[in-house]
Amino acid sequence: MPGAPSGSEDLLRIREMTIDDISEVFHIGEEVFTAADAQSLYRTWDEYEVTTLFNTDSDLCLVAEAGEKILGFALGTTVKKHHSSWKYGYLIWLGVRRDLQKGQVGSKLFKEIKRRMKEQGVRMVIVDTSADNRPAIRFFEKQGFGNVQEHVYMTHNMTLKSRKKQDKKA
Repeated sequence: MPGAPSGSEDLLRIREMTIDDISEVFHIGEEVFTAADAQSLYRTWDEYEVTTLFNTDSDLCLVAEAGEKILGFALGTTVKKHHSSWKYGYLIWLGVRRDLQKGQVGSKLFKEIKRRMKEQGVRMVIVDTSADNRPAIRFFEKQGFGNVQEHVYMTHNMTLKSRKKQDKKA
């Protein structure tokens, strides 16, 4: 694994995130979820996302570390729907430092969050990603996910019209 200490596969440890990890997890997310690579994810990645999940589902907020360095994270939650006997797990965020993404960090994070969700009675785990994010889709397929479905994500820029008016005035 480039960028990690020698033998880091053996040193890799998955643990619950602590309050002291929040800043580092946020910065790894900033590195991974960029506007260039994941426009819709970039728009929703912020410090409130991390702190809210940490405050509500801390047992499903995990970090992977080698020595003192955090290599990646997984943030999830569970959902119980009314009129359904099923409990769902939702892996909301999974991020691994860019230079380590071909290693086993993501797989080990997923394996642990899946184990924890199963202990909580989850019967199905859900993830989502952009339809054109082939590396993420391949990763999740290797973890056993299937039934890939695309959905439409749309935006409406409220300042676009006012910019056009300003351009005409200039």
